[in-house]
Amino acid sequence: MFKLDSAVQAIKLTDEDRRKIDARARRELVFTVVVQSLVGLIVALMFLVFGGVVAALSSLAGSAAYLVPNGVFALRLWVATYRPGGASPEVFLIGEMVKIGAAAGLLWLIAHLGGDRVNWLAVLVSLIATLKGYIVLMMFKGFWAK
Repeated sequence: MFKLDSAVQAIKLTDEDRRKIDARARRELVFTVVVQSLVGLIVALMFLVFGGVVAALSSLAGSAAYLVPNGVFALRLWVATYRPGGASPEVFLIGEMVKIGAAAGLLWLIAHLGGDRVNWLAVLVSLIATLKGYIVLMMFKGFWAK
């Protein structure tokens, strides 16, 4: 068994510290999904203006392909903040894999149901913009941090 160096000590959190961490995690989960949704809507509006209704609907479908699984996963993590142990790393990893699989399945569904009517540029741009929407959240983190 190895001993901890005197400079390295285990961190002990009080119940109040845990409550603050959980509250912050809940707030950041909600903000992340909201910001990603807003980014998806903004991209869809841009495609509506510059590409028409089909491009805007394709853009919304691309955003939804990521937002739906991500929203469900975020809700699962949000609920876990109310449990004493929170979400385990295993559950988090499995949830990420399921989220990626669900997003791929939704993209397949878009291709299958949409056929030739799908504007794939709009789908992919919106998917990537929504996926990276958390960058907007990080840019304004100081604004939301309390």
